Amino acid sequence: MNQSFQRLAIITGPSAMDTLTKSRVLLFGLGGVGSWCAEALVRSGIGSISIVDSDRVSASNINRQVQAARDSLGRFKTEALAERLKNINPSCEVKEFPLVFSKETAELFDFAGADYVIDAIDSLSHKLDLIEIGAAKNGGRSFFSSMGMAQKLDPTLIKTADIWKTSGCPMARLVRGGLKKRNFQGHFCAVYSPEKLPRHGEDLSGTDEEGGGGTWDSGKKVINGSAVCVTAAAGMVLASLVIRDICGRAAKPEGIMPGAIYE
Repeated sequence: MNQSFQRLAIITGPSAMDTLTKSRVLLFGLGGVGSWCAEALVRSGIGSISIVDSDRVSASNINRQVQAARDSLGRFKTEALAERLKNINPSCEVKEFPLVFSKETAELFDFAGADYVIDAIDSLSHKLDLIEIGAAKNGGRSFFSSMGMAQKLDPTLIKTADIWKTSGCPMARLVRGGLKKRNFQGHFCAVYSPEKLPRHGEDLSGTDEEGGGGTWDSGKKVINGSAVCVTAAAGMVLASLVIRDICGRAAKPEGIMPGAIYE
């Protein structure tokens, strides 16, 4: 047993830890949610993780993204995070994809070989593309998706639910509407929060010259406020869904039912 993961093994047991070290994750989006999810998975002994994001680290990322620091400004997020992850666990296979996920780039990813697919993408159109492809892999059982975590301060309000049962989250509403237009009827677990706070100060819509930190809605980039206590918590919830699912699979070889970890 790797000493780095002894404390987790006390909770999960050796069988689940063995499964963790053999599991492969595809993670899309390395912002305030995805970057912390990646860190949590690697600190939990995941065997292989592919990280996907086309952006470079900017100063506006420092308040919430784990790879963002003064010495990483201007570097690809994938490069900066991969360096950190390999330093945490050299045994973990970390693959970097500094590109935008879309239907055109989907063929670059081994969805069939992935045990888990995690969506932490901000762009609505690309998020919908990933859901169509990734959630369809095996009925959504191993597909987890984060909704919007901007304009929120209370991490205790974060919830998990089937995407069709989410409520009070603007991003989830847009995702449900987009999926209906695409005639998508599948199911998957969504991480979301109904909290919505008012904006204060200058309107930054479409003016984020440093890059990152926004969501695309109807072709316009909207820069919202964000807090690390919420985005990081959502990332941790995503990672916990993977770990808890693996624990269930280790105890019951056929795996837990899709809804079992939603409540």
